[in-house]
Amino acid sequence: MLTLLSIIAIGFFLGMRHATDPDHVIAVTTIVSRQRNFGRAALIGVFWGLGHTLTIFAVGSAIILFNLVIPARIGLSMEFSVAIMLILLGVWNVVSFLRAVPAEAVQVHSHAHSHDGHVHSHEPVHISETHSHEHAQLTALDQRFGKAAPYQLLRPLLVGIVHGLAGSAAVALLILATIQNSRWAIAYLLVFGIGTIAGMMLITMSLASTFHFVGHRFERFSHRLAMISGLVSLAFGLVIAYQICVTQGLFSANPHWTPH
Repeated sequence: MLTLLSIIAIGFFLGMRHATDPDHVIAVTTIVSRQRNFGRAALIGVFWGLGHTLTIFAVGSAIILFNLVIPARIGLSMEFSVAIMLILLGVWNVVSFLRAVPAEAVQVHSHAHSHDGHVHSHEPVHISETHSHEHAQLTALDQRFGKAAPYQLLRPLLVGIVHGLAGSAAVALLILATIQNSRWAIAYLLVFGIGTIAGMMLITMSLASTFHFVGHRFERFSHRLAMISGLVSLAFGLVIAYQICVTQGLFSANPHWTPH
């Protein structure tokens, strides 16, 4: 027999586990890959979790209270939005890295030469690799709004909203199958969201810690982490898009969808 305490405990820990889903981790990795500050990394996780909770709670509550049935094509479209988001995040990071490469390669070496019998040399001028990487790899939006706190937190919030949209049906249907009381079911959604926020905050802090460690010991490799995370995100997004469009037939006459 489920009690309110057991619902809270189960919801919280399942929410934390839900944060570790591969598409979630890959998406936030593309955002955190250039973040070395633990506090900001934690905020990225919190705002991703808030966005995720907003849509999970809104759509899930509607399914629970009004017994809404989501058509297969709409359900697939919601999951397809995650694939598009992963592809865009991947392209964003890869393009940012490619823009950074020319700046990292700029070096002026000292050399001696003579003018009218006078020999003199120019002092070497090196553009800081770290400085050029941090600034040149930013996209146009980053260059314009990168220092604004709302912009830095808007991305994980929007990513979380998209992820919540894709997973809301599955979470709500799972609740309906086990919890008959609608008030308890909605309470479960809230606790599930809190657990997701906590789980993603731990994940983003762990990622930032890892990137900081790698960046301290292997500086050149750390500069390529953004591109690596972007390629992984791009590949994963393309795989999901293929499964939804081809295997499950999003654009076919008879699409088939099972919330998961």
